[in-house]
Amino acid sequence: MNIVFRVDASLAMGTGHVMRCLTLARALREQGHACLFISREHDGNLNALIGDAGFGLHVLPIGRAQDNDLYHSRWLGASQAEDAAASQAPIAAWRPHWLVVDHYALDHRWEALVTPAGCRVLVIDDLADRCHVCDLLLDQNLGRHIDDYRKRVPDHCTLLVGPGNALLRADFSLLRHSSLIRRERGDLQNVLIALGGVDQHNHTGNILDALNSCELPDGIRFTVVLGATAPHLQAVTAAARSCPWPVEVLSGIDDMPRRMAEADLAVGAAGGTSWERCCLGVPTLMVILAENQKSGATALAASGAAVLIDASRSLVAQLQCAFDQLQASPRRQQMAIAASRITDGQGTERLLQLMESSR
Repeated sequence: MNIVFRVDASLAMGTGHVMRCLTLARALREQGHACLFISREHDGNLNALIGDAGFGLHVLPIGRAQDNDLYHSRWLGASQAEDAAASQAPIAAWRPHWLVVDHYALDHRWEALVTPAGCRVLVIDDLADRCHVCDLLLDQNLGRHIDDYRKRVPDHCTLLVGPGNALLRADFSLLRHSSLIRRERGDLQNVLIALGGVDQHNHTGNILDALNSCELPDGIRFTVVLGATAPHLQAVTAAARSCPWPVEVLSGIDDMPRRMAEADLAVGAAGGTSWERCCLGVPTLMVILAENQKSGATALAASGAAVLIDASRSLVAQLQCAFDQLQASPRRQQMAIAASRITDGQGTERLLQLMESSR
C-alpha cells in the first residue's frame, strides 16, 4: 500500500503528532508499505527527522496563520483551502490507498478536497471538536467515549477510542514485562524528567529550580530528556549543573523506552507519552501543559496512575508533597499496577491489521 501522512510539528503544537505518525509509518514500512509525509515548515518542525528516518517528504512553505471557525486554526499556517490546494498534487501523485490526517486545524472540508477516489482516510485526533469524512478515527485518550464522535463522522467509520489503541513503538511492549517486574524494587533513585520534545515555556527549568528547594531522598539522580529542537536546551543544561543532585541532560535520543523502563518515577507531560509510561508501569508526576490535556490527565489521576502537578501553583510545595508520599515503595507499586492496566502497548499492531485488512 501507499500511505500519505498530513501532519505538522512546531513550537506551538509540539512534536507529539509527528512522533506518533512516525511510529505508525515505521510499522507500515516493516510490512512493505510506502509512506509519504506532507509537513509545513513551521518553526520547530521535525522535517529533518522525517527525512532522516528514510520517508518521502513534501514540505509546504511557511504561510500566514488564518483564523476560521476551528479553535486551533492558527496552527496550520494557511487556510484549509490553501493547504488543500498545496497538498492535492503530491497526494494525487502518490496514488495512496490511505490518507492519514493528524492535525487539529484540519477537518471534513480539507479531507473532502484532497482525498482521491478509492482512498481511505484515517484521522488521528484528541479533541472531538470537529467533523471528519473518514473511514477510521483513532483517539487514544483515557476518558474518551465512542459517543463523543458518533455525530462527527460518517456512519461507516470505525472508531478506535481509548489508550488501548495508543500508537506506541514496539520497543515499549517488548520492555513491558521486565519494566513491570522492576517496579518491585524499593528504592526511589532514578527520576526521569520529560516534559515534551519542545517545552516551549521551559517548564523543565522551572521543575529543576523547584527541586532545588526540596528535601529529596539520598542517592537520588535525575535524567532530563528534551527534543533536539527544544529552544531552552542550553538554559536547562546550565540549570542542571547547579543542582545538588546528579542531573544528566539528554536531547534527541532514540532510546526513550529504555530510559523510561529504568526510571523509578517520572515527571512527565500529559499527552502521548502518558501511554508510553503506562505501558511500562512508570509512576508519574504529571504536569498539564495545555488545555487539551486536562481531561486525559484528570482521568489518569483518577485511575491512580499519576499525581497531578499544577504548573500555575507553587511547584516546590507540590513536588515536596509528592516525593514524600512516593518515597514509600508500596505507593509507587500501586501506581505502577494502575498504570499498566491502562494500555498493553499493542495499539499500533491493531491499527496496522485494520488498515491492511481493508485493502
